[in-house]
Amino acid sequence: MKYIAYCRKSREEKDKQILSISAQIAELKEYAKREHLEISEFVEEEKTAKAPGREKFAQVLKRIEDGHANGIIAWHPDRLARNSIDGGKIIYLLDTGKLLDLKFPTSWFENTPQGKFMLNIAFGQSKYYVDNLSENVKRGLRQKIRNGVWPSRATYGYINNPKTRGVDVDLEKSIAIKKAFQLFGMGDRSFTQIAEYLCKFNIKNKNGKPLHINQVRKILSNRFYVGIMSYNGEYHEGNHECFISKELFKAVQEQLNARNRRKIRRYSFPFMGMMKCGACGAGITAEQHIKKYKNGNSQTFIYYRCTKKLKPCPQKYISELELEKQLRNTIDEVSLPQEWADDWHKWLERDDALDRSKAEENLNKLNFALEDLNRKLNILLDSYLDQVIDAEIYKNKKNEIFERKLELQEEIGKIENCGSSRLEPMREFIDRALQSRKIARAKNTKEDLAIFTKTVGSNFFLTDRRLSVSFRKGFDVVYSQGRASGGFSSSSPDSRSVGMQGIEPWLPHPQRGVLPLYDIPKSLYYTISF
Repeated sequence: MKYIAYCRKSREEKDKQILSISAQIAELKEYAKREHLEISEFVEEEKTAKAPGREKFAQVLKRIEDGHANGIIAWHPDRLARNSIDGGKIIYLLDTGKLLDLKFPTSWFENTPQGKFMLNIAFGQSKYYVDNLSENVKRGLRQKIRNGVWPSRATYGYINNPKTRGVDVDLEKSIAIKKAFQLFGMGDRSFTQIAEYLCKFNIKNKNGKPLHINQVRKILSNRFYVGIMSYNGEYHEGNHECFISKELFKAVQEQLNARNRRKIRRYSFPFMGMMKCGACGAGITAEQHIKKYKNGNSQTFIYYRCTKKLKPCPQKYISELELEKQLRNTIDEVSLPQEWADDWHKWLERDDALDRSKAEENLNKLNFALEDLNRKLNILLDSYLDQVIDAEIYKNKKNEIFERKLELQEEIGKIENCGSSRLEPMREFIDRALQSRKIARAKNTKEDLAIFTKTVGSNFFLTDRRLSVSFRKGFDVVYSQGRASGGFSSSSPDSRSVGMQGIEPWLPHPQRGVLPLYDIPKSLYYTISF
């Protein structure tokens, strides 16, 4: 009788008691010599047996069916099968007489009804081991995610730590990922350009090619970078280190949403998408024209005009140079005098001190709300475990409560670290209003000019080649007071104070009636802040 020796070791098996293939071969040779068995060949395979589809195992069964051998030797029945299909094939070959014998150094088998019954039990035990192992692994993964540890392969910018079983920041690739977020957040880079940039830092596919645009989109929208793990449709808090700020992540999400609504243009026109025609309400588009001269030189001109998609429109084009000049004048008109900013910062410090005195009361309220959300999460979980609600409703409601919980925790963190955030908009406004004068200077790029202009105003319209704008809160008050005081110019450091000399010392105020001129900064402060 000829036997085929089948040796298998799965790289997925964690059981250290399973012998290596070389150890199995040595044991089988010694067993065959001791039992005087003839082994026609050894078949080695490194593949799991928990599912059908092993190529070399199929070849062994084929050789048995063809009559090249009529017996199989293996270290243990679980080396042959850990699933019902492969185990059933072996039992069927025994029933048809094509397989006459099985030999195992670790157990005894006899080709009888009772022997096949015991073999079937052995295969069933092997299958139970695999199923139970899979369930234990899933339970361990669920516990890891509850503990705030990512249980799977680390995403780009992170690396799996085999010692802690967690994820650590990849010092090199994290820098590239952060830079990719920053580049995309600027709004002038396509997914393909981001993929090519990441490829330079070895963040690419296995075939060496840049990432697909869908992979780039998935990276830029992955909440894992801000400490939120999504696992099986549920949100969980992660305890891993984050290298992407929430402000940057939010800016990138806004860009992603904008990309979903528009296509990437062939040319990059900095002022596209921010204006509408004041006559017909249609959008404003841009065109590039190249004028060639007889001496071989050429010059590029860019013009902005109405798209005329809604109806015929008589409005004419405006050159980019003239439009840029008007935009710079617009933001220059809302620049804040330094002396006003100094006074406002002092009042901010005073109001901030008052807010800090109320911080403890606010923290108590927020902590109470946070405890209430935790209580709701526990009730929701109990309802799910008691099968009062189905899994889909549970996940959706949990994610909703979880997002609100994150907002409360973020607000608590802001108060604990830097006090109440109530005055933050005012601080940001002062900084932006002071920055207006710098941005208005010609050395700044057009892209910077376009981005900053959107922060000070909205509803931009072009009518008869003139730009009109609705200033945002704060900037509208500074603009109106600047106009009332004779206009401000950034041509000289003292021009603001000079422009205010010799005018009527009483100016109207929307809330307080008439105010002396020296009280304007304080009145504006309260108008803008509260």
